[in-house]
Amino acid sequence: MLSRLLSDTVVPVLLRVGPVRVYSYGLMVGIGFLAANCVAIKEFTRKGLGADFANQVTILAVVFGLSGSRILSLIENWGDFLKDPIEMAFSSGGLTWYGGFFLAAAAITWAAKRKGFKFFKVADALAPALILGYGVARLACHFSGDGDYGMPTNLPWGVDYAKGVVPPSVAFRIFPKIEARYPGGIVPNNTLLHPTPIYEFLACLLIFYVLWQLRKKTRPEGELFMVYLILAGTERLLVEFIRLNPRLLFGLSEAQLVSIPLIFVGILGVIFFHQKEKAGKTKTIVAEVR
Repeated sequence: MLSRLLSDTVVPVLLRVGPVRVYSYGLMVGIGFLAANCVAIKEFTRKGLGADFANQVTILAVVFGLSGSRILSLIENWGDFLKDPIEMAFSSGGLTWYGGFFLAAAAITWAAKRKGFKFFKVADALAPALILGYGVARLACHFSGDGDYGMPTNLPWGVDYAKGVVPPSVAFRIFPKIEARYPGGIVPNNTLLHPTPIYEFLACLLIFYVLWQLRKKTRPEGELFMVYLILAGTERLLVEFIRLNPRLLFGLSEAQLVSIPLIFVGILGVIFFHQKEKAGKTKTIVAEVR
């Protein structure tokens, strides 16, 4: 029952009105940015950064985030891009999140510097918004069935992605060992698969809750963003073990190879900020004694 219910939500085109089509992918990505913007406005206002700057940051995230995601995706699929550059450049799917993350981060850093705001103050305010927006946007991959799903499963919530824009018979071509298990070396389109976008959505909701609870507690500036890096990186690292992505090195996917350094940066960042705060308190005590 649960499997059938989830499978019925794989609907790449939500609505057709004459020649106009409303795609689930674009709609969910848009909702993700709107959700992130609402959270960012609340946090930016609370931290004295201003709602206007929150809106500016959201616009930068949309423009540079989508551009960076598309550019990295085209680089990763260079052969397909050369065959049909127009289709690849303007297709509704085909976004690589880390490309957007780094390019948008550079743009937001520049904007914060122009405003005279400290980077980590802005980063802390953005952390809850980032994970919520990412989680909601992940549902775009599920509804569209764009190939970002997981490996075959017998679990009661396995999803049939046959109606997706990239059916399993096409998506699993990058995994010949799995294809070899099926007759004719082709994975049937109705094969039940791990709904990894839903897993990520639920994980991101949990991470958002944790960050939202931590945001008002007294802590060194920058630490909340480091916690975000640790949790977001760990979430992506783990889900990739059952997700349909090429393995590049040591049996790890590109996303995992990026996630691991981000997790370490987050851990080192938390240690650094705690040590910095501790040193600051020690100096204050010494000054008071004198």
